[in-house]
Amino acid sequence: MANVNANSVYRIAPYHYIHVLDQNLNVTRLEIGPKTFVKQDNEKVVLGPEKMITIPPRHYCVVENPAIKDQEKKIQFDESGQVKLAFAELEIRFAREPFPLYPGEILKQNITPLRILPANSALRLKAILDFEEENGEKRVAGDEWLFEGPGTYIPRKEVSVEEQIRATTIKPNQAIRLRARKECTDRNGKERVTGEEWVVKKNGAYLPGAYEEVVSVVDAYVLTEKRALHMRSLRTFTDDFGKKRLNGEEWLITLDDTETHIPSVYEEVVGVVDVTTLSSRQYAVILDPIGEDGKPQLGKKRLVKGEKSFFLQPGEKLEKGIQDVFVLGEDEGLILKCIEAFEDENKQQKSPGDRWMIKGPTDYVPPVEVEVVTRRKAIPLDENEGIYVRDIKSGKVRAIVGQTYMLNQDEELWEKQLPNDVEKLLAKDALAERNTRDSKNDTLKARVKSQVVTYRVPHNGAVQVYDYKEKKSRVVFGPDLVMLGPDEQFTLISISGDVPKKPNVIKALCLLLGPDFFTDIIQIETSDHARLSLKLSYSWYFKINKEDEKEACKLFNVPDFVGDACKAVASRIRGAVASVGFDDFHKNSAKIIRASVFGLDEAGNIRKEFTFKQNNLVITSIDIQAVEPVDQRTRDSLQKSVQLAIEITTNSQEATAKHEAERAEQEARGKLERQKILDEAEAEKARRALLELQALSAAVESTGQAKAEAQSRAEAQKIEGEAAVEQARLKADAAKIEAQSELERLTHARNAELGYVREQNEIEISKQTQLSEVEVNKFKKMVDAIGAQTLREMATAGPDLQVKMLQALGLQSTLITDGSNPINLFNTANGLIGNFSPKKQKHNPEDDVD
Repeated sequence: MANVNANSVYRIAPYHYIHVLDQNLNVTRLEIGPKTFVKQDNEKVVLGPEKMITIPPRHYCVVENPAIKDQEKKIQFDESGQVKLAFAELEIRFAREPFPLYPGEILKQNITPLRILPANSALRLKAILDFEEENGEKRVAGDEWLFEGPGTYIPRKEVSVEEQIRATTIKPNQAIRLRARKECTDRNGKERVTGEEWVVKKNGAYLPGAYEEVVSVVDAYVLTEKRALHMRSLRTFTDDFGKKRLNGEEWLITLDDTETHIPSVYEEVVGVVDVTTLSSRQYAVILDPIGEDGKPQLGKKRLVKGEKSFFLQPGEKLEKGIQDVFVLGEDEGLILKCIEAFEDENKQQKSPGDRWMIKGPTDYVPPVEVEVVTRRKAIPLDENEGIYVRDIKSGKVRAIVGQTYMLNQDEELWEKQLPNDVEKLLAKDALAERNTRDSKNDTLKARVKSQVVTYRVPHNGAVQVYDYKEKKSRVVFGPDLVMLGPDEQFTLISISGDVPKKPNVIKALCLLLGPDFFTDIIQIETSDHARLSLKLSYSWYFKINKEDEKEACKLFNVPDFVGDACKAVASRIRGAVASVGFDDFHKNSAKIIRASVFGLDEAGNIRKEFTFKQNNLVITSIDIQAVEPVDQRTRDSLQKSVQLAIEITTNSQEATAKHEAERAEQEARGKLERQKILDEAEAEKARRALLELQALSAAVESTGQAKAEAQSRAEAQKIEGEAAVEQARLKADAAKIEAQSELERLTHARNAELGYVREQNEIEISKQTQLSEVEVNKFKKMVDAIGAQTLREMATAGPDLQVKMLQALGLQSTLITDGSNPINLFNTANGLIGNFSPKKQKHNPEDDVD
């Protein structure tokens, strides 16, 4: 708004206006320019000057509270002169002459371009007042419709624009899903109810109706030979292929039905099913297959063999997936079990529970009535290998050794159980690990319990095996391999160990026959009650006849032969030492112990060995490794005597050492004095040699310079002479080389020149030869062309003419001369004419050519 002029004169420009309020009447009037307005005292300019509103073409504006006009479109005023207004009304004004706003009119919407709609777009309009369109169609408030482009929308006050809608482009293999917002008729003329959905598949631009809304754009599923669609019905309807589908029904759409498929609103895509392809070496079992009537056969199975490709129908599934055909080699077989009665390929009736075996080489596809229990492979066994086989019908267990064997349908591998101690000992080496106490083989690979248990008996060892079924035992001597039968077990040996001996320390399967030794500590008491501890080592071996089974069995009659032997020997030693005093035992301990153990023969001599009759164990020697007193009193007295002996020995050794040290010191001092004298003599000799060398060096120094200069001059002259000789020799060699090179150059040049001349001569000769041949051929051809008769006539033509001329003249002969030379006229005519012979005339070929 412009400011009101301070004075009372208003100059209103063209197309401008002001509002003047008459304060007496309280009426506002409009003053339009161009004019000069003089304001009275009771008047007040409440607006202006303002520029009139100019609406260009294809524009509009909205005026609120417009002035009321009569039928002649003239402004109406009330009794007081105030413009009548249509309050709360709107007026849309389009392009016209510039106009002012009357008092009370409000420009609600400024000048706005008319909305131009392109193709494939529309405005959704809504009637806010009842009205009738120009074409006579009545609109009720709340109606909605579309103004579709292309076109220019002319606004009305009774209509509001809700939104602008653009057409949705339906591409190939696409569709749009629509929903009705209220009851309506779609573009195909079909009635739709509120909330109903449908699909439009026609390609191109689709403009939804006023009561339609686009739910989504649906892409078509492209079906190939390897893909199919799993569909589910949401309600009972008829699908695109004309087939009635019930609510909840599932089916499959493949390439045979259509190349692309767009789901309708009454069906949903459960998933994309990939084709199941079987090669010629594969098969599959379908559970709950679809029958020919299209209904699932629950609980049934169908076998499909390759080569084949198929789609799993809804509800079908593969049992264990795609399986490979069983290809059996010569050493393989299949254990089969019948689960449903059927008749096999050989017309044999199979009952449920039957088991049988087929062997290779062959390939096999099990029917649905057959279950493959297991696949068997022949087990190759060396002569030292075997397996335990159990007959599942009779329960009998047997060992198969040293052959290739394949279990049949009524057999299975039997696992032989062994005690834990035996399991650990089987993994140990009887010789290398005989002194180990801890179990180092716990982490070793577990034994295959179905294989025959084997144990390698080392050299000079024995193992006892007991058969609990036959109630008898056998002893195997090494080196040998023990193979246990199904009912056989090893005899476990528990032997005393450690020092002193403790029972059940060493466990073994193999009994070593020796010779060997074991060590023990025993306590004895002498007759004077001196208690001593002896550490003894016994050498032993088993004296056995391996050919005698009874003698061999004696080896295992005593379970702990070490403990029993140590106890027996200790008892004999204690009995013998109890009757001997400490001093006597201290002096003759070895003899007393050996005599007590081995005993004396008839001659009173000590025997060499002691034998245990129960197991033929022989003790051959006893080694006393240590003797220590047990009680403190004996240990103290023995310690004092030992200390006294040590002290005496120490003093004696000190005196001897001191004497030796003094003697060594005297000898060293004498050697030192003697060495000093020798060193001084050597020093004098060296001093004399030094003086001689100094004198010689002085003489050499005086004569050295002159001698050196003379020698250097001689050497220089010698070098110069040798250099001159070498230079002359090199020059001679260079001249010789130059002469040789020049000679070679000339030789090559002459040879080249001779070759050139020779080649030119040969070329010239060849040229002349060819020319001569050409001339000869030319002459020969000319002669052949003229002919012999023609040549003869040409040769005789001159003389014949002369003869005829003379004959015509009547002359015999004629002669023409100058008269100065004498001529013999007697023979002239004869020579010229009469004696002329054509055969004697020489012919020149060149004359004929010319």
